[in-house]
Amino acid sequence: MALTPLDIHNKEFSKAFRGYDEDEVNEFLDQIIKDMEILIKEKRELEEKVGAITERLNHFTNIEETLSKSILVAQETAEEVKNNARKESQLIIKEAEKNADRIINEALSKSRKVVMEIEELKKKAAVYRIRFRSLLEAQLEMLDSGDWERFEKIEEELISEKE
Repeated sequence: MALTPLDIHNKEFSKAFRGYDEDEVNEFLDQIIKDMEILIKEKRELEEKVGAITERLNHFTNIEETLSKSILVAQETAEEVKNNARKESQLIIKEAEKNADRIINEALSKSRKVVMEIEELKKKAAVYRIRFRSLLEAQLEMLDSGDWERFEKIEEELISEKE
């Protein structure tokens, strides 16, 4: 058991012949009592400080653990967001490729249709030129033949009948 200042104060020594000077011993004991009281007070203050520091250390340890967990959650979330963004970008790219293929296919189909229409128009134009040439040749042939004179007589007859 620890010695207290009260134990020292209440301590009684037996008297012996040629013993120590009682006043000196009492003074020394009083000094020990004062020093012990100071030491006990300092010890309590230090224990309180250690308790407060330990409490703060526990608080900061809890904060550190919370921050560590938060950092892990943030890292996991960031990784998840990154993975989701990667997946979404791949989907966007696939969709864009599909749209590009569709647009290209539609353009090819339209260009083929236009080429076919142009070929058809060329054929029709050739047929038209041939028919027009034939018509012109027939008209020229008619001009070169003497049938005009007959038409002129018919025209004159028609004019005279009207008069």
